[in-house]
Amino acid sequence: MLGIGTLAKKVFGTPNDRKIKAVRPLVAQINALEPEFEKLDDDGLKAKTEDLRRRALDGEDLDKLLPEAFANVREAARRALGLRAFDVQLMGGAYLHQGNIAEMRTGEGKTLVATFPAYLNALTGKGVHVVTVNEYLARRDAEWMGKVFAMLGMTTGVNASDLTSAQKQEAYGADITYGTNNEFGFDYLRDNLKSDLADIFQKHHNFVIVDEVDSILIDEARTPLIISGPSEDRSDLYLAINAAIPLLTDEHYEKDEKTRVVSLTEEGNEFLETELHRQGLLPEDQSMYDPESTTIVHHVNQALRAHKMFQRDKDYIVRGDDVVLIDEFTGRMMSGRRLSDGLHQAIEAKEGVPIQPENVTLASITFQNYFRLYDKLAGMTGTAATEAEEFQEIYGLGVITVPTNKPVARIDDDDKVYRTTTEKYEAIIREIEEAHARQQPVLVGTTSIEKSEELSKLLKKAGIAHSVLNARQHDKEAEIVADAGRLGAVTIATNMAGRGTDIQLGGNVDMRVMQALADDPEADPAAVRKALEAEHGAEKEKVLAAGGLYVIASERHESRRIDNQLRGRSGRQGDPGRTAFYLSLEDDLMRIFGSERLDKVLQKLGMKEGEAIIHPWVNKSLERAQAKVEGRNFDMRKQVLKYDDVMNDQRKVIFEQRREIMAAQDLSEIARDMRHQVIDDLVTAHMPPKTYADQWDTEGLQAQATELLGVDVPIVEWAAEEGVDDEDIRERLSRAVDEKMAQKAAAFGPENMRNIEKQVLLQTIDSKWREHLLTMEHLRSVIGFRGYAQRDPLNEYKSEAFQLFGSLLDDLREEVTRQLARIRPLSDEEQREMLTRLAAQQADLNRQAAAARAQQENVGEAQPGAADDAAMNGFDADDPATWGNPGRNDRCPCGSGRKFKHCHGRLN
Repeated sequence: MLGIGTLAKKVFGTPNDRKIKAVRPLVAQINALEPEFEKLDDDGLKAKTEDLRRRALDGEDLDKLLPEAFANVREAARRALGLRAFDVQLMGGAYLHQGNIAEMRTGEGKTLVATFPAYLNALTGKGVHVVTVNEYLARRDAEWMGKVFAMLGMTTGVNASDLTSAQKQEAYGADITYGTNNEFGFDYLRDNLKSDLADIFQKHHNFVIVDEVDSILIDEARTPLIISGPSEDRSDLYLAINAAIPLLTDEHYEKDEKTRVVSLTEEGNEFLETELHRQGLLPEDQSMYDPESTTIVHHVNQALRAHKMFQRDKDYIVRGDDVVLIDEFTGRMMSGRRLSDGLHQAIEAKEGVPIQPENVTLASITFQNYFRLYDKLAGMTGTAATEAEEFQEIYGLGVITVPTNKPVARIDDDDKVYRTTTEKYEAIIREIEEAHARQQPVLVGTTSIEKSEELSKLLKKAGIAHSVLNARQHDKEAEIVADAGRLGAVTIATNMAGRGTDIQLGGNVDMRVMQALADDPEADPAAVRKALEAEHGAEKEKVLAAGGLYVIASERHESRRIDNQLRGRSGRQGDPGRTAFYLSLEDDLMRIFGSERLDKVLQKLGMKEGEAIIHPWVNKSLERAQAKVEGRNFDMRKQVLKYDDVMNDQRKVIFEQRREIMAAQDLSEIARDMRHQVIDDLVTAHMPPKTYADQWDTEGLQAQATELLGVDVPIVEWAAEEGVDDEDIRERLSRAVDEKMAQKAAAFGPENMRNIEKQVLLQTIDSKWREHLLTMEHLRSVIGFRGYAQRDPLNEYKSEAFQLFGSLLDDLREEVTRQLARIRPLSDEEQREMLTRLAAQQADLNRQAAAARAQQENVGEAQPGAADDAAMNGFDADDPATWGNPGRNDRCPCGSGRKFKHCHGRLN
């Protein structure tokens, strides 16, 4: 008998079915326009873009322009790439334009899908950003889809990390800009450290399309983006504490793998305290529980986490002198990323590599709050349905599963569960040998580098040729993935999330053509392609006959999405395929979620060695375990976001204030308002309302007026006059200060004074904001203890953060007023001295630049004059350590011709 829910779905359809049905008339409308657009010549397509752009700028709704815009893109893609978009791709494009996540299976052509809404939304002239997970994909997609946009008369840019400031401005000035989530996020933070509006990259946050949206908005959302500067070096302390941790035994600490928490036991505390006393890190009369020991305890906890929770070749790898983190979801190296709060330094100490100094935060933001800046956000991925609740709650994004262009013909086997890892690996090798014998391509998914290399050893022992893709071979990623569908290929890969390159049966022709032309640059590209296409067609038929791609997973990931992404590599575009998961009771997920009980049951049932338990119930129970972990991770991300939301409100106020100051021509009114507010606060503090004259602290007020306002006024005498109240004092003080500042403005000249006010305001905002970020970090690290007093830590954090922000604004007003009060014009003699000094510096820099240019122009030739000059000054154009201390606005000593602040002195 059918349940009520099942019956309702049969009668009315699911919500997803209804959304698919609603967009079909739109697709029919686009298809009806196809003959009309086929008749247009290439110039006609560009003319259509200009017509649509004019209508968009005149205020016509983009939804009304959608059918014509999509028809125009489809025709341009057919001519530029030879690809005619399927109806399901038009559907996906429509959902993206509406601000949704389009869940489309691997191989359904998501890269092309993005061009439709990107083109439509770029018609407004505010730019569209397309975000990918790595720079290789950003460059590839921009170059590939750029041909479509060029045919439509639109420009394409790539936002990469190695671009100069001018190149970035050009990339952001394009109609459609491709780039990575990290680079867009960091550029936003850098923009808010700049002092000139012309230098800002991100003028608008109009519309963003996020590829692999689950990877970026969920997996990476736990780690905020941070721009930081170096702080004091504590290498000795890290090394000293690191030496003590290996002495701990199992009874000295407790480890919870579910929550990834490790802490010292009572015995561990006593043991470490004795050891730290012995090393002289703790004074004899001081215990680890004393407030003075906070820093030591913090370092001990980070060293403990580094040793007990972070594993080499799983969480990170050591490359040369660097500890490089590995993304647990994609298996890629995250170069440049560092763990905060001293944890990265603790891992460096553990691995015996040079310890980089800790950093002080200059600016930070989470991906959640960065992407919520955009007027419209959309995303696409092969797997989003399992996280639909989070996408809706955090980002307001609906998830729509777009049907495949052809029915899925893949076979998904039930999970096979073995008792031990050894039995599981033996079964996997047997299965690979059988598939390899019939020349069926096999993709083996693993969860870590260590496990991929373990399987690789077993395959070598069995004499099976194979490729391994993990963080160590990331530079060959596209090549390895492209060949994974070839006849008899065996590929081992750590997590296949967001790989970007399709596994095509028989191999990827485009990649093979590129490789052949690289090997023989003289060859005729057309002839090479023709030969390889013929070869590929024959090979593909054999692969299809062998059963398509066989995906074997060696473990379940804690997220169902990652498993689904691995599965989705097989059976693309209606191809046959097969997937199977091989598990053991010793796997992390099984072990953490109570496999002991299951092990006892299997032993009682008399399960023999090498046998597997296979049943749909096992699949369901594993999915429930994964759903639990996903729920816990969602709660963690929500918690991070709740705290960052408090900071985000403050961040918006500060960043908006900076933009207003940069855009303003005259800031004298803002400076005057700040000054008057400081005067109000001073008078109120020293002459409280409703108090008698003998209770006033007029001497204190006079001293503060001199210190903060730079005026020497007789406040004590004013207060002694008959009938004078606090309001009179306030007015006289304000008048005296305003007159002083007017004289100053006249002496400097109006334009100079405006520039001084702007620089003082911006610099003070930045320094106070940095101090505030540090204070907030400290507050965040200790606020959890309020829970022991039965108080909600989040509410406490909100309350204290509000008070701290109020103090920040008060301090800001005071500091700006103090600095403006203290500046003075230089005397004639001081000006002459300064001009002489600047002329000498400039002559020295010109000489250095000439020497540098001479070295660059005559590489390998002896240049006695330039070399002698450089040697005499100890200057080396390639060594910033020999440049002395260039001014921010001086030419860069490297000889680039740019200002130092825009070149080597750029704030990154």
